[in-house]
Amino acid sequence: EGEYIYRLVAKMAKVENTPQKRVWIDSQTEEEILRGIREAKDISFYNNLSDSAFLRAKEDYLMGINFSRALSIKYGNCLSSYLNKKYQSIAVGRVMTCVMGMVVKREREIRDFKKQTFYKINSTFSLGDMTYEGEWKVNEKSKYFNSPFLYKDNGFIKKDKAEEFINYQKETQPFEGEIIEVSKKKEKKNPPLLFNLAELQNVCSKLFKINPSETLNIVQELYEKKLVTYPRTDARVLSTAIAKVISKNISGLKAYGPLSEFANEILEKKSYVGIEKSKYVNDSQITDHYAIIPTGSGLGELNKISPLHQKIYMVIVRRFLSIFYPPAQYAKVQVTTKIGEELYYTNDKTLTDLGYLKVANINNDEQKEGDKSISPDLLKAMKKGLKVNINDIKMKEGETSPPKRYNSGNIILAMENAGSFIEDEELRAQIKGSGIGTSATRAEILKKLFNIKYLDLNKKTQIITPTLLGEMIVNVVSCSMPALLNPTLTASWEKGLNLVASGDITSKDYMDKLERFVREKTDGVEDTNYTAGLRKSFAYVENFYKK
Repeated sequence: EGEYIYRLVAKMAKVENTPQKRVWIDSQTEEEILRGIREAKDISFYNNLSDSAFLRAKEDYLMGINFSRALSIKYGNCLSSYLNKKYQSIAVGRVMTCVMGMVVKREREIRDFKKQTFYKINSTFSLGDMTYEGEWKVNEKSKYFNSPFLYKDNGFIKKDKAEEFINYQKETQPFEGEIIEVSKKKEKKNPPLLFNLAELQNVCSKLFKINPSETLNIVQELYEKKLVTYPRTDARVLSTAIAKVISKNISGLKAYGPLSEFANEILEKKSYVGIEKSKYVNDSQITDHYAIIPTGSGLGELNKISPLHQKIYMVIVRRFLSIFYPPAQYAKVQVTTKIGEELYYTNDKTLTDLGYLKVANINNDEQKEGDKSISPDLLKAMKKGLKVNINDIKMKEGETSPPKRYNSGNIILAMENAGSFIEDEELRAQIKGSGIGTSATRAEILKKLFNIKYLDLNKKTQIITPTLLGEMIVNVVSCSMPALLNPTLTASWEKGLNLVASGDITSKDYMDKLERFVREKTDGVEDTNYTAGLRKSFAYVENFYKK
């Protein structure tokens, strides 16, 4: 996008034919700017990139203006009369309509969800003065094997059947169980990949309850103050070039009080050596800029920025430093305990070595994850063939949960990973790495949908829901131009733009395909009429909002 903006400026300034070199930088530190000038390439090297961005602008304009006008003329009156308005336009777009479709689809899944109550059976066992829990699961020798009253294979649909099972267990084997299988193993958890913009927006939405636009604005300010590298990036790894000099970034953080001890430890142990051979460095996964990391510079600016800015900076620094630490380690155990012919299963783990978590952890979530019922002493004592006391067999009531609504953070991740919504495996592989929109535009697309009242954002929880108007618009698109709601289409267009940027297809090939698509879909709207069906669908949707 930056390349395209510059080409427009050069054209208006009438210097597009003047010999030029392109300075490409990843941060605003003096050192990086000087490097960018030294290594500047002729501007022609970036022609394909510019062509791709120009085509994206053309595509968004042509789809938006043609489809919005066609649908407004065809169905605007139907919509406005139902809403008791003088007139209602219908705004659609290649990316925004697809995002709306995702939110509305999720809302309807929640709406149609039928809650089911179930009853699981848990038993508490003791070995000496130590206790652990096991969850019952049906097996081939079980009295209830193939029973019609089962909920999946680990519970009952009806309460009385669960109570019947407990009574049966107590009558047949009232005091003692036996450990018939024990599996112990060590498990490692590696530090996560570095932040790209989408991942940072998702984390900040969870931690600080701020929307993607706010996160982008803050990290942009951190970039301008030379504290972090370029924010509008899709990459979650470093380049080989920056990996070779990464000790400079770490050295700068020795002066960052809250986490200076970790920076010092990394430098003393030289744990950054060899990072270029790890999964955190991969040139093939970088298109424009590498991941967002601290520069190690500009620390004097920290006292001049807001507490929220400082918190987000710390989140970035923690994620960065964590990649130079070893994995967290867990002791994992799987135990099968037998009561009569019934089997109870225990899957547990305990954290044995913090590893990278000592720097990465913000709210000690991982430590809590390891703080389970099985203590290291009990883990050591558990052996096949041991008899255990049965302290209690009880019923645990639960109910199935509907899908969760999107929030302002995970909708950005969903947009970035549009391919995961595609069922066709071959097509999913084909458009892997192509999302909906770009890292630079996703937050603005969401903001627009909130502004035009197609989606609602709960500022306190950051939960996103569709409005009545938004659902009605989706109904219009669904019957007249359903392809616009499909992540497959939107992501495949992005894939095409990437192919233009890499020089694998020409701008003309792409433009010809785009023109055919726009003409075909616009003609399709003109040649059909779904007004009668839409009125019924509007009434159906409105009922839910009245409730």
